[in-house]
Amino acid sequence: MFLLGAACTAGRVDVAPAPDGRLSVVAAESFWGSIAAQLGGDRVQVTSVIHSPGADPHDFEATPRDARQLAAAQYVIVNGAGYDPWSRDVLDANPADGRAVLDVGSLLDVREGDNPHRWYFPSDVERVIARIVADYQRLDPAHRGYYETRRAVFESDALASYTDLLDQIKSEFGGTPVGASETFFDGIAEATGLDVRTPAGFRAAISEGTDPSAADRATVDGQLRDREIRVLAYNQQNATPDVAEVVDEAARAGIPVVAFTESPPEGSSFQEWQASQLQALLDALRRTRGAGR
Repeated sequence: MFLLGAACTAGRVDVAPAPDGRLSVVAAESFWGSIAAQLGGDRVQVTSVIHSPGADPHDFEATPRDARQLAAAQYVIVNGAGYDPWSRDVLDANPADGRAVLDVGSLLDVREGDNPHRWYFPSDVERVIARIVADYQRLDPAHRGYYETRRAVFESDALASYTDLLDQIKSEFGGTPVGASETFFDGIAEATGLDVRTPAGFRAAISEGTDPSAADRATVDGQLRDREIRVLAYNQQNATPDVAEVVDEAARAGIPVVAFTESPPEGSSFQEWQASQLQALLDALRRTRGAGR
């Protein structure tokens, strides 16, 4: 559910625009923050709380400064779906009059226990883009046309390499068997037609921080040993002992390994980060072209 403005209650936190009058926006994660900043242009000031791939979003704890920024923002974007519960804790502890909150999981009807990595699902990214623009237009109605223009340019120009690479992978390698360490890759597979052979139970266990079953691990080991997959994608930010062993097994079997992260490198835009990873995936797939499986 999208929440635009809370009911007024005495004693609530006061939200405020940026010092220069721009709309103050805080995103729990920088992948949504990057998109929000590009859609808002010079009408918004965007701060991302988690902005480094070195941080573990699952174990993140907001600092007092993070909490103050989040509580005072006019517009807050959280991933939801159980991915960033700390952000909800901060907002619930600091109710505010006039704060607008976009919970991406609620927008997409993705609940806790479902795959929370919605920024890896291109169709979901499009829905979030549309919602952010609509919210900016509600919050700053005098500049509705400005935000619509920003959206058009962002989708046609900024996302061009990202969307082109998804199309290239689908065109050249749709149906190709691949492996993935966890569920973050499901969105890419859905958009490109790649066939993820790694057991769903293994991917879910790694994503949730639990041990995969012996049967799932044995299946993964067999797929690598018998070279049943062409490429292995793994989350570099969650290289558990099981994942590290699987990556080593892939390397020994001569299967290309492609590293992904949950957050963009600092200073990198959403589309630069995603395009770089997709290019690495495409290059890896092309290196295996013609190889028997």
